[in-house]
Amino acid sequence: MVVCTLLWSIAGVVTRQLDAARSFEVTFWRSLFNAGALCVALLAMRGPAALWRDIRGGGVALWFSALCWAVMYTNFMVALTLTTVATVLVTMAIAPLVTALFSRVFLHHRLPARTWGAIGLAGAGIAWMFGRQALDSGGSMTGALVALGVPMAAAANWTLLQHLHQRHAADDRVAEPQMLPAVLLGAVMSAAVALPLALPLSATSHDLSWLALLGVVQLAIPCLIVVRLSSVLPAPEISLLGLLEVIFGVLLAWVGAGETPAAAAFTGGALVLVALVGNEWWALRTRSQALG
Repeated sequence: MVVCTLLWSIAGVVTRQLDAARSFEVTFWRSLFNAGALCVALLAMRGPAALWRDIRGGGVALWFSALCWAVMYTNFMVALTLTTVATVLVTMAIAPLVTALFSRVFLHHRLPARTWGAIGLAGAGIAWMFGRQALDSGGSMTGALVALGVPMAAAANWTLLQHLHQRHAADDRVAEPQMLPAVLLGAVMSAAVALPLALPLSATSHDLSWLALLGVVQLAIPCLIVVRLSSVLPAPEISLLGLLEVIFGVLLAWVGAGETPAAAAFTGGALVLVALVGNEWWALRTRSQALG
């Protein structure tokens, strides 16, 4: 999961290398390259016949997950056209809390106190990093509402994936659907929605090489991995670890694009890291005591 967040975090430093592509065009090309890479990967993993059966037999769960992926791919870029980056990031920082609440309500999970504490501390760290800038810069409430779709869709997706895995684990007679095609379908949906808004296309060949990197390395690979991880890690923990994307993103932009973070970024980042490391350490300690 940490590797996934590292791959997701390259988006900021990569987009700083673009010449002409902006906003919806970045979303379109990124989602299109993502869909192409996912199609190749899934055909290699499953074969054409099995992949088609997975899509046809996936049912409502598959298409709901695909819609979640499409919202996650698209809303971030749309929100950035409506409000400040800081406002978007502050809004997205509620993802662990929303995921924990969804798990509690829909899966009836009893979350340990350490997880609630880590969610609160990490959320405070993210808010500290970007909150003052958001308040000072202002921004559209519409943009914040669009950005709210990202953590809501992510929380719904992680909760659904975990529900499907738990239902199969509880009863072997219940087949666990193949959810990897949802990542592909979500990418196709995102590209289709973004294309009309991206016209006329202006990306150069230089831009396309970087956008291909985004589609394959920043989206396709980590998204395939995280679907597999949903059967191993609890949904709130996936969402909590996902906050590392913000930390990695700030550091990569600093090193790769010369964007020096403010002092608040160091303080807020430290809070996030303490929350994540503390939560994982306590979980390992608890499991070790149970086994011992």
